[in-house]
Amino acid sequence: MQFFEEVLVTGTDWLIIFSGMAAIAWVNWYFFIAGSSSASAVIGGGGLQQITVKVAGGYDPANIQVKRGMPVKLVFDRQETSSCSEEVVLPDFGIRKFLPAHKQTSVEFTPEDSGSYEFTCGMGMLRGRITVEDEKEG
Repeated sequence: MQFFEEVLVTGTDWLIIFSGMAAIAWVNWYFFIAGSSSASAVIGGGGLQQITVKVAGGYDPANIQVKRGMPVKLVFDRQETSSCSEEVVLPDFGIRKFLPAHKQTSVEFTPEDSGSYEFTCGMGMLRGRITVEDEKEG
């Protein structure tokens, strides 16, 4: 009994293979490369660092710089109803917060250590990064 016979790859087969590879490349680009905007939190009264993060198919800005040892307030402005973005998780700070659609939700914490910390949606598909830097001596 012969399991493998001569296989002929047709033009349609090549089209399906190419389409599948293109779809994989697009998914990787969309979730891991696109929308990697950066911004620094603005220091306001009382030394509170604040920044608004737009939530719509991803996070904007996706990379946020803050200073170590100063309180941070991230205001997540969720502008969609996708179930993926209904929660934000900052695992290194022990934060998991529901984000109501078309509303702003604040998340507050004080980073004690310098470094890079990830935040994600509840499913881990949408990703952002908080970079905590030492305050520069002037």
